[in-house]
Amino acid sequence: MTATSADAAASGTAVTGRGPAHAAPKKSSVLRSGALMAVGSVVSRATGFVRSAIVTAALGTTLLGDGYAVANTVPNMVYILLIGGALNAVFVPELVRAAKEHPDGGAAYTDRLLTVCTAALVVLTAAAVLAAPALVAAYTDYTGAQAELTVALARYCLPQIFFYGLFTLLGQVLNARGRFGAMMWTPVLNNLVVVAVFGLYLAVAHGAGDGLTPAETRLLGWGTTAGIVVQALALVPSLRSAGFRWRPRFDWRGSGLARPLRSAGWLVLLVLTNQLAYWVVTRLATTTGSTAVAEGVSGGAGYTAYSNAYLLWMVPQGIVTVSLVTALMPRMSGAAADGDLAAVRRDVSYALRSSAAVIVPAACLLAALAPWVMGSVFEYGRTGAADTAVMAGMLAAFAPGLIAFSGQYVLSRGFYALSDTRTPFFLNLVIATLNAGLSFAAYLLLPARWAVTGMAGAYALALFAGCAVTAYTLNRRLGGGPVLRSGALGTHVRLLVAAVPAAVLGHLAARAADGFGHLAAAAAGTLVLAAALALLARPLRVTEITDLTDSVRARLRR
Repeated sequence: MTATSADAAASGTAVTGRGPAHAAPKKSSVLRSGALMAVGSVVSRATGFVRSAIVTAALGTTLLGDGYAVANTVPNMVYILLIGGALNAVFVPELVRAAKEHPDGGAAYTDRLLTVCTAALVVLTAAAVLAAPALVAAYTDYTGAQAELTVALARYCLPQIFFYGLFTLLGQVLNARGRFGAMMWTPVLNNLVVVAVFGLYLAVAHGAGDGLTPAETRLLGWGTTAGIVVQALALVPSLRSAGFRWRPRFDWRGSGLARPLRSAGWLVLLVLTNQLAYWVVTRLATTTGSTAVAEGVSGGAGYTAYSNAYLLWMVPQGIVTVSLVTALMPRMSGAAADGDLAAVRRDVSYALRSSAAVIVPAACLLAALAPWVMGSVFEYGRTGAADTAVMAGMLAAFAPGLIAFSGQYVLSRGFYALSDTRTPFFLNLVIATLNAGLSFAAYLLLPARWAVTGMAGAYALALFAGCAVTAYTLNRRLGGGPVLRSGALGTHVRLLVAAVPAAVLGHLAARAADGFGHLAAAAAGTLVLAAALALLARPLRVTEITDLTDSVRARLRR
C-alpha cells in the first residue's frame, strides 16, 4: 500500500482517557493497527465460515435453515435499526472531541454517554423479546409450525440485542483510545461457542426432519446468544488494561449529550431506510424460498442462500476496509475538530486507494471462482451441489458491488468524522430505494430459481449509484481537489484493467483443477489470479500492487 507524503503529514488527534489526552497514531501506527485488526478479522472470518458451514450442514438451506437464519438475524436487525448504527458512527468522533475539549479528558462525558446508551439498550431488548411474534411476522410470511419454531428461536436469540450494544459501546471506547485489536479478535470466541453448540446439536439430534424438538430449540437459541455474551464480556480485560473504569452517571441534563443524540437520530433514520429495504429483500427471499420448495426447485433458492452468499461477499470488506478506516477514524475526527479539511480529504483518499488494492482483486476473484469458493465452504451435510450452485450465482451477482460498497463505507466515514450524519441519511436513500425497487422487479420478473440471485445483483447496482452520489457530495463538502480524482479513481481503473484478465485466467485454472475437488480448484484459481495480477501490475503501473509484492519479496529474502 502506498501513500503520499501528505498522508503522513495528516494532523494528529487526541483520544479519550482519564487524564491527559494522548496523541493519535501516525501513519505507520495506523498501518500497524490496521494490520492487527485485519489479522483478527481474518481469523474471525475463518472461524465464521466454520460456524456457517456447520450451521448449514446441520439445518440445510430450506425452511428449517431459513427459520433459524431469520430468528438469529432479527436481533441484529432490530439492534442496528434502532441504535446500533448510531453507536458505530457517532461514538468515536464524540469521544475524540470530548477528549480535546474537556479538562478531564472526556472521562465524565464518556461515563454519561455509556450510561444513557446502556439504559436505552435494556428498554429496547425487553420490548423486542415481548414483541417476538410481531417481529417474525414482519420479516416473514410463515404460518403454522414454521412460524412457531421461528418465534421460539427468536425469543431465545433476542437478548442478543443488549450484548450487541454492549460490545459496540465498549469497543468504541477502546477504538477512541487507540486500542483496536480486541474488538476484532473477540468475535472469534463467539464463533467458537456457536460451533461447539451446533457440534453438540449434531451429536444429540434425533433426525427431526424439518423441525426441532423443544430441547433442541433451546439449545440452539440460548447457545447462539451465549456466543454474543462471551464476545461482549471478553472486552472487559482490554478496557481494564487501557485504564478505563466505567462509573455510571445519570446527571444527563446540560452535559452536552444533546448533540450526539441529534446526530444519532439521523443515523437511526438512515438505518431505518436500510432496514426497510432489507425487510423487502427478506420478505421476497423467504417467499421465493417457499415457492421454490413448492415447485420442486432444487437448491433452496431462498433467504438462507442469500444470507450465506452475502456473508462470504462481506469478507474482504471486513478484513481490509473496516480495519483500515477504524484505525483512521480517530485521526480523521481530530483533524475535523481542528477544522483541517485538507487532512480529512487526504485520509479519505488514502483509505480509498489502500483498500482498493485488495478489494478490487477480491471482487474479481469472487466473481470468477464463486462455484468453487462456495463449494469449499458450504457443500457439507444437508447442503448439496444444487444448493452451492444457487449460492454461487448469488455470490457472483454480489461480487461487483464489493468495490462500491467499500468506497461507500470510506466516503460515509468522511462525513461522520465531520460530525455530519444528516447528509449521509439523504444520500443513503439512493441505495435503499434502488435496492428495494430493483429487488421487487427481480421478484416479479424472474423465476423462483433466479429471483433471489437477481436481488443480489440489484443490491450491487444500488451500491454503485449510491457511491457515485456520495463521492460527488463529499467532494463539494471538503473543497480543494476532488477526493476521487486525487489518485483514487485512477487506482481503481488500473486495478480493474489488471484484475479482470487475471480473474479470467484464474477461472480457467479452477476449471482445469475441478476434478481434484472444490478446495483444490479454488486454491489453483486464486494462485493463478494472484500471479497474473502481479505480472500485469508493473507494466500498468499499479503501484499499490507492486509495492506490496516488493515488500513480500524483501521479507522472504530476510
